[in-house]
Amino acid sequence: MSGNLNHEQDLISIVTPTYNAEAFILDTVKSVQAQTFNNWEMIIVDDCSKDNTVGVIKDSLKSDSRIKLIELKVNSGAAVARNTALLKARGRYVAFLDSDDKWFPEKLEKQINFMKRRNIAFSFTSYEFMDQYGNNTGKIVRVPSQIDYAGLLKNTIIGCLTVMLDINKLGKVEMPNIRTRQDTALWLSILKKGNVAYGIQEPLAMYRKVTGSISSNKFKMAKNNWNMYRRVEKLSVLHSIWCFVNYAFNAFKKNI
Repeated sequence: MSGNLNHEQDLISIVTPTYNAEAFILDTVKSVQAQTFNNWEMIIVDDCSKDNTVGVIKDSLKSDSRIKLIELKVNSGAAVARNTALLKARGRYVAFLDSDDKWFPEKLEKQINFMKRRNIAFSFTSYEFMDQYGNNTGKIVRVPSQIDYAGLLKNTIIGCLTVMLDINKLGKVEMPNIRTRQDTALWLSILKKGNVAYGIQEPLAMYRKVTGSISSNKFKMAKNNWNMYRRVEKLSVLHSIWCFVNYAFNAFKKNI
């Protein structure tokens, strides 16, 4: 490991919700095991998968005690799965990685160094897109050097798979129990308190575009974003419209 800043005490808890991810979860786990920073725990919460996701995870558990599996009894959605992991997290730092995405090997090391050098509580990174089969598409989402609450209301630039939080600085965090956009709602709740999220321009993660996923349905995502403005953030209709127009433009830019 290169460029360490006394990380021995700095455990990173990785939050991974899963549902019917048999085809992808092993790649996700392997990308964590390949990290140059190795003081981590990976808390995988399975949301009642109907395929062999749990079996694949249990095989990984046998050879790596840092991986922990929690099986929910009732299908409850990503927010409950992530919050279940957050309650069990023991690390000073929390990172998020969904069960079909991957990290580059130096992701954790570079990000924790970045945060410690700047004494910041919330960071995120640029990331690349891969197709359903893991092939790099050449598309990169470039992030700004920083973003605040007002900026994030008009954007979806923070990829959940890239976020790292310092729990010592922020206190325990929890995602609102909504079916989608719960990650963005959490980032907004953190930034609303006056915090700023800082971006690393280097792509350190890969986001998988899976056919038929919730995030692949742009109409549903737009509707969910509108509901988040009105029901979670309690914005006025005019403010919601202003944010939504900007969100739609930025989302279009991100995906072309």
